[in-house]
Amino acid sequence: MKFTKMQGIGNDYVYINCFEETVEDPAELSKKVSDRHFGIGSDGLILICPSEIADCCMRMFNADGSESQMCGNGIRCVGKYVYDRHLVEKTEFDVETKAGIKHLKVAEEHGKAVRITVDMGVPEITSQVPEPICIDGREYEFIGISMGNPHAIYYMDHIDSLDLESMGPAFENHERFPERTNSEFIEVVNRNYIRMRVWERGSGETWACGTGATASAVASSLSGRTLDTVEVELKGGNLVIHWDREGSGHVFMTGPAVEVFEGEFEIKNLGK
Repeated sequence: MKFTKMQGIGNDYVYINCFEETVEDPAELSKKVSDRHFGIGSDGLILICPSEIADCCMRMFNADGSESQMCGNGIRCVGKYVYDRHLVEKTEFDVETKAGIKHLKVAEEHGKAVRITVDMGVPEITSQVPEPICIDGREYEFIGISMGNPHAIYYMDHIDSLDLESMGPAFENHERFPERTNSEFIEVVNRNYIRMRVWERGSGETWACGTGATASAVASSLSGRTLDTVEVELKGGNLVIHWDREGSGHVFMTGPAVEVFEGEFEIKNLGK
């Protein structure tokens, strides 16, 4: 089976072109390809499929095999894939996701997509602002934002010192979040710039999360910490998020997408 490894500011996935390939069990395949010792190594698996209602469809699976509604960094890479390979012949097009249809706009150089802006839609506030929560006997406050998938945003100082490997599971699996949640840990630098680390449900700490950056920008503006346009620094790079708060209400995410390499595998050779 042919695949392409791609990354958006370090959030890396294995992409399979389902215009040409057939994946029988994507959940199990995601677990196999994601393994960084016995597989290809990634944060998950993304299928690029035909769509009856958009230019293409994206299905996204976490490293543990669970399917997510949306992935901001992943959809930018889908945009680059279909644009660079002429599966679409325009710089603005639509991608079907489980979180609805997302509109993409490509900035290209020499016929290749280099930066992509995604209309992430209208955010949904899913908590009090802020809402208290007790995790492992310690009191926190979070702001809940859904971008088609759930996020809980926490504001802290010195986020580089957080031990997310030990902290993350308790945040992800807290009873307040019956379907688990993505957890963002935010350090506000100024009203135009925030820093973020993320613990993604089903994948653990990742280098970036586009929907998480979008949710964090919305939460930061909503709570008066930043303006409606903010640059978000993640471990793998930066994204620019603009919330058209007084207009359409939509949030727009702009960032890079990079193809790492192509390859081919036999499923029987993956995994332990």
